[in-house]
Amino acid sequence: MSGGATEDGEGRQGEFVQSLERGLAVIRAFGAGHPAMTLSEVAREAGLSRASARRFLHTLVELGYVATDGRSFALRPRALELGYAYLSGLTLPEVAQPHLEALSEQVGESTSVAVLDGADVVYVARVATRRIMSAAIQVGTRFPAYATSMGRAVLSARDDEVRDDLLARTELLPLTPWTLTSPDALRAELARVREQGYAFVDQELEEGLRSLAVAVRGADGEAVAAVNVSAPVRRGDVDTLIAEILPPLRATAAEIEADFQRVP
Repeated sequence: MSGGATEDGEGRQGEFVQSLERGLAVIRAFGAGHPAMTLSEVAREAGLSRASARRFLHTLVELGYVATDGRSFALRPRALELGYAYLSGLTLPEVAQPHLEALSEQVGESTSVAVLDGADVVYVARVATRRIMSAAIQVGTRFPAYATSMGRAVLSARDDEVRDDLLARTELLPLTPWTLTSPDALRAELARVREQGYAFVDQELEEGLRSLAVAVRGADGEAVAAVNVSAPVRRGDVDTLIAEILPPLRATAAEIEADFQRVP
């Protein structure tokens, strides 16, 4: 085995359990875009051989984390247990939720809070007024940070070195005809977001959807999350959308920051 791995699956730095890494890769293969997959699809998404993917899938089925109809596989609700300990330990979702509800009622659109996790944003709180995307968005949903307003709001507040490292490690895919996929164009956009204090994404994540986001900072001034409002294109022109939504969005971000920073 490469990396000094042993037959026990330990490698890299001696205490790294490769089998655990592969099992988690199988779980992470599922998502909003892949709610159910065949064995071959799971193997491809997880970067594993069919034989390895089969062993991990059937283990997860036995443990109750995955369901199968004999051909396809899908996560079962029990998989939520794996992330619940982390999410329940966060104070941010509890702090943000009432503010999101008030903002959603004020602007009449869906609102969310997300944190940056590697190259993705992960939703930790949400109020939905309608189904605005082809993929259902809920707490735990992940999207690539480079194509989202919340991802750009947080990234723009990070050091340039952190931003450049993430862009270098991310496959910039054209999710729609309007998605920015040039690293230079994204750097320029993040610089603009940093200067103006908010991120606006126009149909780059999904056609027909616009989103406006503002960073939420912790007591140390570091951007820990972002809050956004998503609206359909049919709501109206861009200038009107920003004029109507940005002031209450900024006020909400400030309220979340103030409450979050008071939490011991």
